Amino acid sequence: MARIYDVVIIGGGHNGLVTAAYLAKARRQVLVLEKRDLLGGCAVTEEIWPGYRVSTGAYLSSLLRQRVIDDLELAKYGYAVDPKDPSFFSPFPDGRHLFFWQNREKTLAEISKFSQRDAAAFGRFEDHLEKLAIVAESLLMEIPPEFPPRKISEYIDYVKLLGKVKGLGRAELTGLVKIFTQSASDFLDEWFESPELKVTLATDGVIGANGGPRSPGTAYILLHHCMGGVGGHRGLWGFVRGGMGKVSEAMALSAKAAGAEIQLNADVAKILVKNGRATGVVLANGDEIGAKIVASNCDPKRTFLQLMDERDVPEDLLKGIRQFRSEGTSCKINLALNGVPQFKSYPWDGVGPHHGATMHICPDMDYVERAWDDAKYGRPSKSPLLEMTIPTIYDPSLAPKGKHIMGIFLQYAPYTLREGNWDDLREPFGDRVIEIIEEYCPNIKSIIEHRQVLTPLDLERRFGITGGNIFHGEMSVDQMFMMRPLAGSARYKMPIEGLYLCGSGAHPGGGVMGAPGYNAARAILKA
Repeated sequence: MARIYDVVIIGGGHNGLVTAAYLAKARRQVLVLEKRDLLGGCAVTEEIWPGYRVSTGAYLSSLLRQRVIDDLELAKYGYAVDPKDPSFFSPFPDGRHLFFWQNREKTLAEISKFSQRDAAAFGRFEDHLEKLAIVAESLLMEIPPEFPPRKISEYIDYVKLLGKVKGLGRAELTGLVKIFTQSASDFLDEWFESPELKVTLATDGVIGANGGPRSPGTAYILLHHCMGGVGGHRGLWGFVRGGMGKVSEAMALSAKAAGAEIQLNADVAKILVKNGRATGVVLANGDEIGAKIVASNCDPKRTFLQLMDERDVPEDLLKGIRQFRSEGTSCKINLALNGVPQFKSYPWDGVGPHHGATMHICPDMDYVERAWDDAKYGRPSKSPLLEMTIPTIYDPSLAPKGKHIMGIFLQYAPYTLREGNWDDLREPFGDRVIEIIEEYCPNIKSIIEHRQVLTPLDLERRFGITGGNIFHGEMSVDQMFMMRPLAGSARYKMPIEGLYLCGSGAHPGGGVMGAPGYNAARAILKA
């Protein structure tokens, strides 16, 4: 080990790159080690078919923190987002459809087709959700307080935390409690009567979650997906020009400009620990790299159960990590198309406004709950919830001229199956998904040129996320904030001296937001 770095970061996912950039800007000698031959983790653009550049994992941007965008000058390095408009399109079996637009008045006109009462309530609902999101967002870029507190200074951290909710009225405080504990269904039932509106909104509560719309805690996932924006407009989601890999590329360029080193095809096999302190890593090829600090962008299970000798991990930490829930239920299907899907409920010759939206197939709450019922008993959903996007509507350069890419993100496909295995069931499940789309879009089979099905097992294999969980671990109340990943280990610094977590398995969790990487860098700089 001829050279000893100040910090070695395991994994070149977006959070690892954010940590590297901030540390390099603070003049630390930083090395990022990435197992694959491209950076970004789940935020990548891959040419999986000739001429088609696909965001194989993450597919939309909104949650990325504005401070990270500004501090790292990501726009300078090529980061740009086209906001979706319309934002949502939901077709229904009875031939009706629902649009959500950036323009609130247009959206209210759409909602009024289903319920005048809901249209009147929708503005109040959005305003209420925004107030809750502002409070929750204020915690995203904060290092959680120690739990349980032991010193006077740690109790003071809790007093400061209470200051975050100062000024909220009774309705907002009650709403904050409900949003962290209720199901998405119960939360929405208090506001609306239209099943079509409620199920369209509920999709944000179950995407990536191990639970159905009636599962407690899914209301927070709904809020989590509202804590962002594009171009200063809260709640908007958009497509990154060039695909999601451009997010990671911009971060890498920023980190390199500040002096960070990045090494691809560098598979870390082990974290070295000597006398209770992390001292570096060993690569799969046997090379040893020394470091004063090791920061892992891998999920907690991979970090402690695969990259470390169990004898180097405190017993209580080891027990807690084994119990940390990190099995996913999401599947991603990527399609290359020679046309666009034509919906029976919204006939349109060629490309229409709905193709620029997130297109939902989930007719009602019972449909989604039944999909979850299949998954919780270890069966791929017979009729899964589908979210479909066509990024080439905004960025035609991602596909050959006249062609399109369509991403399908769906719930539910459980990692652990009661019968069979995903290698055998992958393509039959993909066939079933296309059959469901065909019920709404009769032309879908005729326009598919290529198909890629990524089950939770494939997500684990391809991106290195345990259990295929896109959030690096369930985002439930008992695995969030000062409990993420565990009580006593939620401040990025782990019980092993010199070892830190900087990925989504730490607060505030999953999504392409950069907050865990930013917070981890702050914690390291305080060390």
